[in-house]
Amino acid sequence: MFPLIAAAFAAVSFTTFDSWVDRYSKVYQPTERDYRQNVFEQNLNKILIHNSEGHSWMMAVNQFADLTADEFAARYTGGYFSRKHRTHTHKLRGLNNLSLPASVDWESAGAVTAVKDQGQCGSCWAFSTTGSVEGAWYLKNGSLVSLSEQQLVDCSTPQGNDGCNGGLMDYGFEYIISNKGITTEDAYPYSATGPNSCKASGKPVAATIANFVDVPTNSDNALMTAIAQQPVSVAVEADQNSFQFYSGGVMTAACGSNLDHGVLAVGYGTSGGLDYYKVKNSWGASWGENGYILLGRGSQYGSDGQCGILMDPSYPVV
Repeated sequence: MFPLIAAAFAAVSFTTFDSWVDRYSKVYQPTERDYRQNVFEQNLNKILIHNSEGHSWMMAVNQFADLTADEFAARYTGGYFSRKHRTHTHKLRGLNNLSLPASVDWESAGAVTAVKDQGQCGSCWAFSTTGSVEGAWYLKNGSLVSLSEQQLVDCSTPQGNDGCNGGLMDYGFEYIISNKGITTEDAYPYSATGPNSCKASGKPVAATIANFVDVPTNSDNALMTAIAQQPVSVAVEADQNSFQFYSGGVMTAACGSNLDHGVLAVGYGTSGGLDYYKVKNSWGASWGENGYILLGRGSQYGSDGQCGILMDPSYPVV
């Protein structure tokens, strides 16, 4: 056992590998268990070291604790297609720099559905798409409805998406426009598989959109202006330990800008003197801050923004 792990077990009520296995209902082949325990203990050591260093954000043992960084990246990131061209960029509506509120939180305002879990399927783009459409529909019509990611996974391949093999939020918007709507999660439930044959025919339409906007890139002001209107689909690089084990606080670590994961920006604000974007993920509510992460905001993160959040934002217009 690593020295820091031993010290942590003695000092606090920390998890053991056996209790972690029970909590997450893990099942291993006998030949694999020792390897997974070793990976777990190495990850736990990283987490303990990080949390002892006085950072603005914390890490924790979660459902990904038995995965190496490469395994985590392969299974839970890589579902985002980088956009080759942006055809819907135009002037943002409504607000300008002088009228931006100091903080926005669409989750607290009731415009965001419960955190979902994409599983081991590269469908992050579909969850980002439904999230921004759910928010836009709520703000226009006053009704918060959980929309079907599986419909997008199965049915939007003609627009350029590839189900569990990746996709792009704009392509999801294009499908919803072309299909004249999208149905509910209940009517077309998520299976974490596909693309399968499209089963949208005959399903009730729960939400429609008229268009979508590609937000100007590399601009905190542009993204904040968009978020002040509604939840916004964004992409980040999420294949780092900082994402794998994030558990709370404003994340300030360098995490790259090779976009590989679609998420949803639901707000922005300041905590402990650090500016942040509030981002909804699709790895379940046991990850992060109940399924959310606070990403650092400001010029110190460069023109791409923290983890590339400023590189590819877009939102639907109802």
